[in-house]
Amino acid sequence: MGFIPDRDYRYLEIYRTLRRLFPAIVANIIETFSPLPAFARQSFTFDRGTEFAGFRALEDGIGARSWFCDPSAPWQKGAVENVNKRIRRFMPGNTDLAAVSQRKLIQLARHLNDQPRKCLDYRTPAEVFRAHLQDGG
Repeated sequence: MGFIPDRDYRYLEIYRTLRRLFPAIVANIIETFSPLPAFARQSFTFDRGTEFAGFRALEDGIGARSWFCDPSAPWQKGAVENVNKRIRRFMPGNTDLAAVSQRKLIQLARHLNDQPRKCLDYRTPAEVFRAHLQDGG
């Protein structure tokens, strides 16, 4: 399983991947984000895991820039850490992710995207992200 939260709108996309190898990860990211307009997928921030070694394919595939956090600096990707905590409420650490279907992951993302957030003035990530898309960036 992989997920990418939007830092500004807190909107979350979750994708299923059975292998943590960069060709599979990058292919999933491209498939997940290519339907969005270019302004909604300008850049991604990753940790320094080897599964992101093929980051240049994102630039070639969907025109998105890639950034990497410094080693041992989780505060540089606070949105990811926050989403980890939220996901763990529904999928404890001992959950077999290989047994979780893409459908369940989509349901989880939808549930998390429909929860109002204080940082969004109690609007949901889904409604804020939709407004962003309608405004054209």
